[in-house]
Amino acid sequence: MKRWLYQHRYALAVALRRLANQPFSSLCNILVISLSLAVPIVVAAILDTAQPVVRQIPVSAEVTLYLDRSTPLASAEQLGAELRQRHAEHIDTLEVIDREQALAELRRQPAWSDALAVLPDNPLPHAIVVTLRQHADIASTSAQLSAQWSELDAVDTVQVDSAWVQRLQSLLDFLGIGLWLLAFGVAVVVLATVFNTVRLQALNQREEIAIARLVGATESFVRRPFLYLGALTGLLASALATITAWVALQPLNTALNRLASSYGTELSLRLPDSVSLLLAGVVIAILGALSARWSVNRNTHF
Repeated sequence: MKRWLYQHRYALAVALRRLANQPFSSLCNILVISLSLAVPIVVAAILDTAQPVVRQIPVSAEVTLYLDRSTPLASAEQLGAELRQRHAEHIDTLEVIDREQALAELRRQPAWSDALAVLPDNPLPHAIVVTLRQHADIASTSAQLSAQWSELDAVDTVQVDSAWVQRLQSLLDFLGIGLWLLAFGVAVVVLATVFNTVRLQALNQREEIAIARLVGATESFVRRPFLYLGALTGLLASALATITAWVALQPLNTALNRLASSYGTELSLRLPDSVSLLLAGVVIAILGALSARWSVNRNTHF
């Protein structure tokens, strides 16, 4: 056990020495990896902030049917009763809005009272406001019913009021998939950068490796410092990426706070939790070690 610990301590010391002996090259490699890692961290922070906000928005679709202006109120009420009976399994609530009541409501608002005062008659139609029952496929149901109701003779226009929420959720789902693809691209960058770094180190240490083999060094002994080199590069890059992402979120939070305050709310972008960041750092270190092992196996057979 002591021998095993000594070998690993020696390999770690060799890896640290090799990083220190080439500070500019090591720093450039770490910067490349850290900048690549910082991008998905920032995107993950944005998605983590946006998801709860979207979930708090009511997504029950509200469909408004604006009737033809020549349609009398009795026909509007009859149409509402027919829709309630025909689509009872989809409709949660249904309300027929009288055009005169709607006009009276608008006249009580100062922003509309002056404009409506100059109109010779009521420009508003009767309307039927339908709230659909909440279920997993509400977006397709609301689209299907809207298309069906727009073909009714008495209906002039159909408006789905909460369709934008469904589009926003679809956009977030799309960004989530894009985040995984971005993470895959970052993994490729880590593998390529560490592979090339270890390759150059192995070529520079050709004579040292050859002498070590002549005096009886095993392949594990030769490989181990390079594995630590790849893992250390990944860990240092992960730590620097976290710091870079935190710095990048500060101006974003300033702009977001100004936008949120105009809507009377507060929002703040935060880094993913510490456990997630730690696990990500471990994964990057493992990828670095695997890439180093691959590289040293390919470039030390001389």
